[in-house]
Amino acid sequence: MTEATEALAVPLRETHAPPAPPHRVWTVALAGLGALLCALDIVVVSTALPALQADFGASLSELEWTINAYNLVFACLTLTGAALGDRFGRRRMYVAGLAVFTLASAAAGLAGGSGQLIVARVVQGAGAAVLLPLTLTLISEAFPAEKRGVAIGVWGGVTGLGVAAGPLLGGAVTEGLSWQWIFWLNVPLGLVMLPLAARKLTESFGPRPQLDIVGLVLAAVGLTGLAWAPVRAPEAGWGSAEVLVSLAVGIVFVAAFLRWEHKGARYPMLRLALFKNRRFSTANAAAFLGFASLIGALFMITQFFQTGLGYDPLKAGVRILVWTATPLLISPIAGALADRFGTRPFMLAGLLLQGIGLALLAWQVEPGVGYGSLVGPLIVAGVGISMVFPSVANAVTSAVPLGDAGVAAGVNNALRELGGVFGVAVAAAVFTTYGGYGSRTDFLDGCGPALWAAAGIAAVGAVVAVFAPSRAAVE
Repeated sequence: MTEATEALAVPLRETHAPPAPPHRVWTVALAGLGALLCALDIVVVSTALPALQADFGASLSELEWTINAYNLVFACLTLTGAALGDRFGRRRMYVAGLAVFTLASAAAGLAGGSGQLIVARVVQGAGAAVLLPLTLTLISEAFPAEKRGVAIGVWGGVTGLGVAAGPLLGGAVTEGLSWQWIFWLNVPLGLVMLPLAARKLTESFGPRPQLDIVGLVLAAVGLTGLAWAPVRAPEAGWGSAEVLVSLAVGIVFVAAFLRWEHKGARYPMLRLALFKNRRFSTANAAAFLGFASLIGALFMITQFFQTGLGYDPLKAGVRILVWTATPLLISPIAGALADRFGTRPFMLAGLLLQGIGLALLAWQVEPGVGYGSLVGPLIVAGVGISMVFPSVANAVTSAVPLGDAGVAAGVNNALRELGGVFGVAVAAAVFTTYGGYGSRTDFLDGCGPALWAAAGIAAVGAVVAVFAPSRAAVE
């Protein structure tokens, strides 16, 4: 054993007993708030981009990276964050991730230029990559399988609220205060949560006595390559050397990671046998496709309400709430019903509704369309994704032994984030093929096909959900 691995090989302490009922309330509350912070910062910056450009004189590329820096690091390190929680303690790493996220939020608020802001967003993404997967793991530890659906439903609803409130909060804060406050708002909430998490959460560990450092590095580099390519493709082109090399590096390193985990790692961070479990593999595929559809559609719809319909950022955010706020109402109910009837019906119905709603919305994209014509499709799509959020998370965590819950949550979150990156890339590629930003008509010409593409991705997810087993089969 090397000196480095000896330093990491602290005594293993497995804690799988659920905490006392009062602590379950705190677990759901703190897990939900942690997920809310992470989800908010995925989208909250989008409505502040004009203010950032005015303050910093930022280029288009710099503005893109204020968003991409967070999302890329978040997507590529979330599996690492889950593994660190398994090894060094989920409560401990939750607190560490929250502390990093809070400090980085303060740094973003203090940024004096676009370069400083991008660096702060990178660190913020690293904190979120540790924080978010552990929110789901903590819930899995706190609740027995038969009661987990309600808790995960609440978690899913709050996560959806973060996505919903992002454009609205960003627009309101930027107009009413300044763009800096979209980051400063994280700080007091983080400072309140830190001591509560240290006192109220129950510590637990995964089953591996050593950290799989080689696996962590291979996974991080591979996921970075796969995520970098679609982020850069709209500007550099899919046939550019940068994008092709990025894809090649991603594929090679992911393949090396899988081989290492299968044959080389003494204590693999990811047991590949988990993917033989049909419930686990189909739920993760549905998560990837569901988020690709959701984030790709969100990318277009937020622009459609502003560029296509002429609303300012705040008014656009308010009108989109009929779509994005539904998880807060529907997800807890769907989670509770999934405990009783199984997760497959809710994954399948949710992805179908999401696809139908987006298809109806794409059909309505034309000059002069009234907001009233869009409300119905937005609600249908919102109810759909509200059913997908908790059912996918419940299926993933209930399909694996409790000791693997942390890594299972990490895989699920990594695939969701990668799905979001993929969805935006697909939407942007379709949009530029059929339209552009030259005029409102050009925009509408591209927006409709891009939403049809998002609907198609949801339909593929529904096909995947057909093959999911209705009940858990832990392997």
